[in-house]
Amino acid sequence: MRDVTDYRLRVRIFVALRPAPEVIEHLATFLEPRRDAAPDTGWRWTPTEQWHVTTAFCDDVDDWRVEDLAERVGDAVARRAPLDLRLDGGGAFPHPDGAKVVWADLAGDRDGLVELAALCRSACSRAGAVVDGDRFRPHLTVARLSRPGQVSDWVKLLDGYAGPDWHADEVEVVASHLGEGPRRGARHEVLASLPLDGGS
Repeated sequence: MRDVTDYRLRVRIFVALRPAPEVIEHLATFLEPRRDAAPDTGWRWTPTEQWHVTTAFCDDVDDWRVEDLAERVGDAVARRAPLDLRLDGGGAFPHPDGAKVVWADLAGDRDGLVELAALCRSACSRAGAVVDGDRFRPHLTVARLSRPGQVSDWVKLLDGYAGPDWHADEVEVVASHLGEGPRRGARHEVLASLPLDGGS
């Protein structure tokens, strides 16, 4: 785990599963020839190197809590066995007729994923962080829209997608630095990689 004592004030933190490289490549290859169909303006494609499945998100964490948060998440997920998952289907938030986010859905051990998210969220709360969102919705964001738009065709396209299985055996604790990434997007900094080992 990296030393996080150099942080100042407050940090945006999320805990996430990162799909295996072959899973990311498969979805990227599927989407690449279809991106030209998206409008020229108002769409921001999530960089593939930032694709992840968020299990807990904390928008505003005191810097001095970050190390404790990572340790608590590590202790919590160490009791959870790895998950077999795949990207399968898709959807939009808040709905396809007025979407701000287009995402790929997940299949496989969804019950285990929900349990993992509950462990991550609880660990963050015990570290004194406020966890955003009332309900966990498993997804991988592929694009964001600057204003609500009609994306039913994209949801139908993703509904026909099924990716390869992957064995998710760790979560990452990540700091999100707004405005520091490409095109003034977020820069993600992995603070800790924490194994799911089922208590072994």
